[in-house]
Amino acid sequence: MKILVLGAGGMGGYYGARLIEAGADVTFLVRPARADALAHHGLRVRSDLGDFRGSVKTVVADDPGAGYDLVLLACKSYDIDAAMDAIAHSVVEGGAAVLPLLNGLSVYDQLDRRFGRDRVLGGVSYIATTLAADGAISHAGRADKLLVGARTQQGQTLAAEFHRLISRTPGIRGLSPDIGQELWNKWVMIAAGALMTCLMRGTVGDIMKTRDGRRLMEQAIDECNAVAALCGYPLPPRVAAEMRDRLLDDASTWAASMMRDIARNAGQIEADAIVGDLLARAATVGRDLPLSRIAYCHLQVYQGQHG
Repeated sequence: MKILVLGAGGMGGYYGARLIEAGADVTFLVRPARADALAHHGLRVRSDLGDFRGSVKTVVADDPGAGYDLVLLACKSYDIDAAMDAIAHSVVEGGAAVLPLLNGLSVYDQLDRRFGRDRVLGGVSYIATTLAADGAISHAGRADKLLVGARTQQGQTLAAEFHRLISRTPGIRGLSPDIGQELWNKWVMIAAGALMTCLMRGTVGDIMKTRDGRRLMEQAIDECNAVAALCGYPLPPRVAAEMRDRLLDDASTWAASMMRDIARNAGQIEADAIVGDLLARAATVGRDLPLSRIAYCHLQVYQGQHG
């Protein structure tokens, strides 16, 4: 399988390396500075599941060419417009499909409008990766769960082929018959955790140690759960229980990546895709989300201050 990976940051670089190990023909579409770094030092991944180091193919042009079977999108949601422009020729004229590994569902709406739903697969990843200062990718812990699936009948063959390929790599790999539900499952957990850890500027454990932290976290969970249910994707009991265990854990050091972006004074954050879009969907089903609305206002103020 010939795959174009947009970005060689934490997630794109990690899964691109694993796909190379599995025997895929992988090319990375990257910015010039990242291309230079990869040319000099190679792609480096540090992981308890196995390190990777090797030279990789890169392209930096706006048009990366055609001939790809799949484009793996591992950018941030606020970069989706530029990403779609960059891969348009590969997808529209080259016949490639797109597999996004992004948070939320608004990016799927945008990709569907641009390329058609038949060409957009679904992907959900549970992994903690970062791009270190030395250009290497660090994988924290051993957790690596990747679920993929077709969103229409036309994508089933390619989704199955990709699953067979990625299953040769370490980690939990799943071919979901209902990837839409899986996307909602992750979004609800990320949204509830993000709106609270960003609003309170602390980890789950920090929040649980306060007088009202548990009650507010439960409110956040209930608000996000309600939207999923009203939109036709109620969380399965097992998933809902796992989410509550994670977000109400007194000893947890987890915080949403968006909170960590705020802590390092990042210029852009995924507020619109994670919290803002949830509020927009809640409005369409007539549900008010008071706590989520406060959190989104807080995030909008941050975005306004950072231009």
